[in-house]
Amino acid sequence: MKKKVTVNDKMQHGYTYYLTAPAGKKFHPDFKPQLSPEQMLELGVFGGKYMTDCTEEFPKNWFKRAKLSYGRKDPKLNFFRVDASLPLRVWREKGWIYHEDPRGWFQWYCRYYMGRRIAGEDERQIKRWRAMKRHVNAIKKHCKAGDISCRRKQRQALLHWAYDSRKL
Repeated sequence: MKKKVTVNDKMQHGYTYYLTAPAGKKFHPDFKPQLSPEQMLELGVFGGKYMTDCTEEFPKNWFKRAKLSYGRKDPKLNFFRVDASLPLRVWREKGWIYHEDPRGWFQWYCRYYMGRRIAGEDERQIKRWRAMKRHVNAIKKHCKAGDISCRRKQRQALLHWAYDSRKL
């Protein structure tokens, strides 16, 4: 059973997609995120600025405890209290933005988590997610286990990619 979703927010007007998998299930076998979008928002990611105008698209419970900033990005809202984001223009310049997900990887992940599937694009994004594993390895190499004060910017970046860097 497909569910139709129509998006009308600051970055997309009239964009429609379909949910073809159950929420939080039937992920690609190579994709094993450690955090759900709801958990990421609750922990504090992207300076709280990422999802403030598109809450209607996703479940209300994702936003009950989310750390959001309706003004400017506020790195103090991030779990590690550091800015670990590149500006969206850099993502565009690098060709990392898929046209249907103009906000980037996290938007893709939220929609994927909800059940949207796009052949080719899902594999590309999963490959990008897997490449973040190098940061997990760097933290393990350079930090004592459980020392969350070590490499905070790298740990915050991992949280942005659904890796639970608090447990490294």
